[in-house]
Amino acid sequence: MIFFSAFTERETLAVDELGSTANTTFLVLHNDDVNTFDHVIACLIQICGHELIQAEQCALIVHTKGKAKVKTAEKALLVQMKIALLNEGLTATIEFETE
Repeated sequence: MIFFSAFTERETLAVDELGSTANTTFLVLHNDDVNTFDHVIACLIQICGHELIQAEQCALIVHTKGKAKVKTAEKALLVQMKIALLNEGLTATIEFETE
C-alpha cells in the first residue's frame, strides 16, 4: 500500500523529473526539537530495520548534523518507510543522487 498523497508537490516533481535518471535514492531523517532519542531509535529499528547500534549512531548524526541518510533502497520501499516515519511524528524526506 503506497500513499502518494504524502508527497508534496515539490517532491512529486522531483520524482517525475529524476525517476529514470536517479542512480541512488535515500531516505533522509531530519532533526527536530520534539522527538526523544529513544523514540527515534525505536522508529529506525522498527521501520527501517536498523540494528540497535546503527539506529543509535543515525540518531546522533541527525541530532548533531541536522539530518542523515538513514536508508538506501528502491524508491517504492522508501516511500512506505517515509510515510511510516511521518506517522510517528518524525520528519523525513526522499533525496536522489545522480551522476
